[in-house]
This record gives sequence, structure tokens and C-alpha cells, in this order.
Amino acid sequence: MIRMNLINDYYILMSIITRFAPSPTGLLHVGNVRTALVNYLFSRHHGGKFMLRMDDTDLVRSTAEYAAHIEEDLHWLGLKWDVFARQSDRLPRYEAIKQELVKQGRLYPCYESQEELTIKRKMQVSRGQPPLYDRAALKLTAEQLHKFEQEDRKPHYRFMLKDEEIRWNDLIRGDTVFQGRHLSDPILIREDGTMTYILTSVVDDMDFDISHIIRGEDHVSNTAIQVQIFHAIGSKLPEFAHLALIKTKEAEISKRTGGFDIRGLRANGIEPMAISSLLTKIGTSEAPEIRFSLEDLIKEFDLGKFGRSPANYDEAELTRLNHKYVSQLSFADITPYLQAMGITIDENFWLSVRPNIERLSDLREWWDICVKPLTPPAEEKEFLGTCRQMLPAEPWNESTWSQWTAAIKDATGRSGKQLFMPLRLALTGKEHGPELKQLLPLIGYDKVMARLKG
Repeated sequence: MIRMNLINDYYILMSIITRFAPSPTGLLHVGNVRTALVNYLFSRHHGGKFMLRMDDTDLVRSTAEYAAHIEEDLHWLGLKWDVFARQSDRLPRYEAIKQELVKQGRLYPCYESQEELTIKRKMQVSRGQPPLYDRAALKLTAEQLHKFEQEDRKPHYRFMLKDEEIRWNDLIRGDTVFQGRHLSDPILIREDGTMTYILTSVVDDMDFDISHIIRGEDHVSNTAIQVQIFHAIGSKLPEFAHLALIKTKEAEISKRTGGFDIRGLRANGIEPMAISSLLTKIGTSEAPEIRFSLEDLIKEFDLGKFGRSPANYDEAELTRLNHKYVSQLSFADITPYLQAMGITIDENFWLSVRPNIERLSDLREWWDICVKPLTPPAEEKEFLGTCRQMLPAEPWNESTWSQWTAAIKDATGRSGKQLFMPLRLALTGKEHGPELKQLLPLIGYDKVMARLKG
């Protein structure tokens, strides 16, 4: 599929390619996954391609284990990529771009230590000045440079920003403008020779013809810097869209926040489509509702519905969607789950408990309640003794419960909560759950008698 881009009153045909570029320095959290989903759905909605790129130039923090976890989590969510790249495989390409920028005079060596830079920033802030790099490295004398070499001091390299307006039409934020003089020359090459993603991302986006960069609003100032890098290396600009960040009631969600990683949600019984249904709607003009396939989300996806207000992540809403998803699964749908959990139930059991479970893992609890010994609360013994005496003989069906409770009502004069709650607690140990007319035959005569005896 193609997109039409209006440039200088002429429509240019361009293929749509989006990318998700995580750093394998931690587990994917809901904020990362939302970005991945939006990129995936946008590209698929327009018949384009989706790329997964591992931004693993941070050799200290990046690990193969985290990279494998990221791929596994994306597969579990159903996100399939058309193109894959790993930045650590492309180091010669970045080195060539580095040398080109040095020749242009846009990339220059700096020798300040981290401690010296920190002192500079503190002094600027104390004077009421913005903490921008002062380009002192450009004023070093030959004698000073020789001294640094003698000390074996390794330089880091900064990109020289031009003092000019930086402007783009953001697909979410609208017209976005920065002034080059208000930005600090960014470090593109570290002292150890490794490169920051600010440079490598631009090179990759150019080489892989990325048409749309969709990422979090926390990257807006990076985008302003990268616009100038795109121009410096002779690349056309992609389209940009910056999503408002996801927040909880307490704080923004990030790797450092903890507690929101996808693997944790998966272990807690949350289904992929519940996650996708929530994350692709929060921050938009539409309320989250459960969808049963990514194809449904692809058809209705519209980037124009995303607003600039922070997107609120509510775990209770995720649980609600998960319940809606699970409660509409057929017995055939859950067969693989049953095999994984090592429990054996029939379709009647599933249909009986399905309306009352939030997660498929809840099945084990109700299975245990029906098939294993249970010691109920030692309350209402006299009443339960009467119920025991009036328990019908098997075989049982769904009408057995109403026949039995009608007889108990006539004998005791009890009705409503006074009749049903003691029975529910005795038979299941819980105050709420599936209808007892359905559970009773599943528990069986012998276990019911034992539980009523206490």
C-alpha cells in the first residue's frame, strides 16, 4: 500500500513502514507495548510493513536475555514483524556516518569528564541560565589538546546544532516548533566509542526507509535534534507522531516504575487481546471495549483519534476487559489452556463457571472446589443438618437445586439470603460464584453430604 505526501504542491507516493525499536535493557512494560501496538496497527491498517529493531548499542546494559524476552512477548501478543535488525550488527555503517559528520564539522570532540559537565550545569542553573553545553571544546588550544592526549583522555563527540528554526507537522501534536539555539549539542559518541541511539536511530530510519516514527511524547526534544541530523546525512524526513505518555494515578509508567511489565501480566492470567484492546484505546476519543482479534483493531484503527492529554492506565479496567474476553470463549477455545494447567473438565463445567471468572487461571480454583475435599466454616450447623436430611438422592440435574431449596424453605421457613448464603458457604467456601444449580451436580452427592456435616 502507499501513502500520499503533499510536498511543494505535488503528491509523492511513499510506502508506509513503521518500526518499534526497544532497547533490550529490561522487560517490556505497558508503555512500550502501547507504542509497539500503535505502530503495528497503523502500518497494517494502511497495508504497510512493520519493523522490529533492537537498539542494543548500550553494550553495558543490553542483554541477549532481555532481547529474547522482548521477541517472545511480542509473539505472544500476536505482533508479527516484516523486517528485523539489530544495531549491534550495523556498527561499521554508523562509523562511516560518524566520519562523514566529522568531515562536515558537525561532529566535534569534547574532553570534559562527567564530573566537569555536572559542575558546569549546576553553575548555569545557579545563574538562572539554561543548562546548555557552552561549546568550550571548540576553543581548546593545541597545547590543551596535547595535554589531554598525554593524559590519555578519550573524547566524546557532540553534534553541532544550527541556530535555526526546527519545525514539523506532528500527526498528534500538530505544528511543532523548536529553536536550535535553545537546545544543547547532544552527545552522539561516548568516550568508549559506543554510539547513542540519537544517531543510530536516524541512520537506521534512513536506511530502512521508515516512513512514520510513532513514539512517546518524551522524545519530542530528541526529534527536534534528530531533524537536523536527518538533514545533515542527506535523508528525507519521515512523518512524526508523539503519543501522550501513559500514567497511573501515582506516576508515569517506565522501566524504572516496575509492576507493569507484560510478562507479569501474562503470569497473572491477563489475555493478549485484553491488553491490546485497552492499550490501543486509552488516550483516544473512544472508550476501551474488548476486541477478539488484532484484525478487528486493525480495521478500526485511526491515529487521528489520539489526543494530547495523558493516557490513564487502570488495572481494574484491564481486568474488566479480560473478564469480558474470557467469558465469551468456547470450550474448544480453552482446550490448550486446560492441557497446560493439567486439569480435566467437561464443557458443562466450563459453561457453568465461565461467567464468574476473570482469568482462565481462576478455573483451577473452581475445579478444586468441585473435586477436592473442602472444610467449610463451622456455622449454622443445625440448619445445615436439616439441609443434609433433605438432600435428594442422585442422579442430579440443574433442577435439583430448586427442588432441594424449596423443600428446605418449607421445612425451615427460611428464604432469600438467610437460606442461600449458609448453603453457598458450606458448599463452596465462598460468598459469591457460579449459580449453585449448576455447581451442585458437579460437586456430587458424597462431597455435598460431607460439607454439610462440617
